[in-house]
This record gives sequence, structure tokens and C-alpha cells, in this order.
Amino acid sequence: MEEILTFIQQNIDMIYFIVLSIFVGVEIIGHVPTVLHTPLMSGANAIHGVVIVGAIYVMLNLEADAYLDLTLGFLAVLLGTLNVVGGFVVTDRMLEMFKKKK
Repeated sequence: MEEILTFIQQNIDMIYFIVLSIFVGVEIIGHVPTVLHTPLMSGANAIHGVVIVGAIYVMLNLEADAYLDLTLGFLAVLLGTLNVVGGFVVTDRMLEMFKKKK
């Protein structure tokens, strides 16, 4: 418990910054017009693609006996892939709504 309190005291500025960033991000995303959701979603998918590549790169440089690190890296790749695929499916469905019907 002492270690946690010491960590919080040493990094209180970073904790404030992260909490403030969360509030600002929620406010910004909440006020985005509906027309811009599709391009923003595509941009978020591209960012998660970079996360996947970064996780794979980190996993390649780990030692073979670092099971926790490898497990977390695998989860990062898996969840990032699910987010990218799901985001592109939703983006495709949204773009289908704008096509003219035959």
C-alpha cells in the first residue's frame, strides 16, 4: 500500500494530466457533428493499425521466458485487430447508407 501511495505522490502531475485529457477528449468527441463520424472512425482505425504493428514489434524483441509480457502483447494485437476490423465494418455500413438505391 505504501508503494502505491508513493507512486501516486511522485506522479501526481501525470495523473492530473491524464484525468484532464479524458475529460477534454469526452467533451470533444461528444460535440463532433454526425457527418464527421465516418472520417474520424477511419482515422481511429489507422491509429489502431499502428498500435498492432507496435505491439508485434515489441513482442519480437522480448525474451522467450517473459510470459506476462508476451500475453499482454498478444492481447494488444488481438484487441487491436478486433477494433480495426469492427471499425472498418461499421464504416462500410455507414457509407452504404449514403449510396443511391437502385
